[in-house]
Amino acid sequence: MGEGEMNECPALTTSCTAWKHGTRHVPYRRGALMRIAVAGGTGAIGTLVVEQLKNAGHEPVVLARSAECDLTNRSAVEQWLVDCQTVIDVSGASTASAAASMRYFTQSTANLVSVGRESGVQNHVALSIIGAATVDSGYYAGKAAQERMLQMLPGGYTLLRTTQFHEFIGQNVGRLGAGPVQMAPKMRMQPIAGSEVAAALVALAGGPAQGVVLDLAGPQEEYAPDLIAKYLKSRGKSPKIVEVPVPGPMGKAMRDGRLLPGSSARLGHETFEAWLARQ
Repeated sequence: MGEGEMNECPALTTSCTAWKHGTRHVPYRRGALMRIAVAGGTGAIGTLVVEQLKNAGHEPVVLARSAECDLTNRSAVEQWLVDCQTVIDVSGASTASAAASMRYFTQSTANLVSVGRESGVQNHVALSIIGAATVDSGYYAGKAAQERMLQMLPGGYTLLRTTQFHEFIGQNVGRLGAGPVQMAPKMRMQPIAGSEVAAALVALAGGPAQGVVLDLAGPQEEYAPDLIAKYLKSRGKSPKIVEVPVPGPMGKAMRDGRLLPGSSARLGHETFEAWLARQ
C-alpha cells in the first residue's frame, strides 16, 4: 500500500507538478462531480484509485511523495486540499520499523485530518489492513496508530480494512528471489484484487463519512508459498520454493490466521488465478 513519486501530470489530475511550476492551487475542473484528494496517489493502489475516480467523473488531486508534497509536512498538505470535499488516504511508509511507521502515519494522518477540517473536507477515507490493530508490530504498528487516531475523532472519517492484495505476491517474488531458489513466507492469507479495493474506496468517497465499515477480503483463503509458485510458473519459472517462517509477532500473526477476515467481512470476486490470467 505505498506512495510513489510523481512523474507526470495527466490532463484531469492535479499534482505536485503544478505547484513546482508556480501554481499554488489549480481551480476546480468544470464538470467534475467532486474534487477528491488521493494521498499516495501514485502507488500501486493509488494509481487504480485515481483511474477509477476519473472514470466516475471526479477530479483526483494527487499528493505524491516529494519535497513539496511530503505528507508529514503540514504546509505542503495545505496547498493541495483547497476545494477538496474528500480525502482518500492510501499512502504508505517504506519501512518495517515500528517506530518509523508510527511516526509516518501519525504525522501524515494528523496533517491530512487537521488541514482537511480547515479546508472543508467532509469525509476522510483511510485504507488499513485487517489485523493491524491486533498485531501492532513493524509496519502494522503504524497502521494501528493511524486507526486509533481516526477512531478518536468525533466523526468525518471512513475506515476500510482489507486483506493483502494479489499484487503483494509479485512484490514478494522481487524481494525474496535469488537465482534457482525462491524464499516464500509461511503466511495464511485471503488476498483481494487491488482494483476491487480501489472501487470500494471510490464508492465510499462519493458518500458521507461512515466511521469503521465492514472489512473487505478476497474470495478464498490461500497459502502464500502456493501463490508465489503459481505466479512464477505463469512467467515460465520453476525455482525451488523454500518456505520461511517470519520471526517475531508479525510472523506469528501471518501463520495463526489473525490476518484473515472475520465472518462479517465482505468478499471480493476475483480469485488470484483470475487476476494472474489478466496480468
